[in-house]
Amino acid sequence: MLAEASAFIASVAAAVGYSVYMERQFEANYPNIGERTDIGGYQLNAVHVPRPETADLPPLVFIHGAGGNLRDQVGAFLGPLHGRAEMLFVDRPGHGYSERGGPENALPSGQADAIATLIEKRGIKRAVIVGHSFGGAIAAAFGVRHPDKTEGLLFLAPATHPWPGGIDWYYHLAAMPMLGWLFTHAIVVPLGLRRLEQATMNVFRPNPRPEDYIAKTGPTLALRPRAFYNNAIDCTRLLAYLKAHSPQYSRITAPAVIITGDSDAIVWEHIHSQGLARDIAGSELVKIQGLGHKPDYMVTDVAIAAMEKIGGAARDLQAAARQAEHRLGHEKPARPTDIVAPFGGPASLSGPVATEN
Repeated sequence: MLAEASAFIASVAAAVGYSVYMERQFEANYPNIGERTDIGGYQLNAVHVPRPETADLPPLVFIHGAGGNLRDQVGAFLGPLHGRAEMLFVDRPGHGYSERGGPENALPSGQADAIATLIEKRGIKRAVIVGHSFGGAIAAAFGVRHPDKTEGLLFLAPATHPWPGGIDWYYHLAAMPMLGWLFTHAIVVPLGLRRLEQATMNVFRPNPRPEDYIAKTGPTLALRPRAFYNNAIDCTRLLAYLKAHSPQYSRITAPAVIITGDSDAIVWEHIHSQGLARDIAGSELVKIQGLGHKPDYMVTDVAIAAMEKIGGAARDLQAAARQAEHRLGHEKPARPTDIVAPFGGPASLSGPVATEN
């Protein structure tokens, strides 16, 4: 019995040691490209692009999804928007290279407040808030709580409304007091690395994932124990939060555009995006056939056209969507064998799961 216990402890110690080593490797492979700002006892990390002389758009603030980091939105938008706007790409509290802060940051409202403080610290008075997936819940909270700082809202495949069912088991396990520590420190890294390729394919399906997506966006940063734990806490508390707070969306008065796909298997558009379009007076819903969960990458041009429209330009977003559909119809879809998530569920590295399982 003692020998078995010793062998178990040794195995756990080895697994934890491997995770510690790999965490350092992840950070060496994807070092911080942003700058940390103290916002009141803790630091938020962000890439800030000052307003260029050629700017023709309002300031833009980008909020990534669950299990992500600012590199995801940098990869989608920094290049295409070069020279057009002041931009702020944010690592959400407890993700990427941002510190977590207080317990309020386990909720979208707290994270929205943190980003509002960061915007103020960066000298940005008003901005278009761009939220992808889980970031959509934060963008909505921002619009409700900080209308004076909200030039407009752009939702990309947002998770904003209560959904039937729950979330995947590994979120609940990771959030548990003792077993969660063991899971995040000994199991997540090796298992996550095995499933990373398939998981990122799953995030894009049925659309093809860019071949350089993993190399550019650093999704392994989400496998670090503390980041994985924070993501699990975010996701386990999201449903109850949305049940309580989504009725407040009717208070949003800023211009809003929602871009979503009819083939998004991670966040159901008929619940979230259509719910937003119903709740925010004057908002525009742009639904694109054949689009999955990554409009930021697959229909970047439509997203930028939405930013232009929010900024006051005349843009026909529905026509842009039809053009995008034609383009998507000619792209090779993700292979069915490549759409398994890290731990066997629908998806975990990007966006909360809004399915019936």
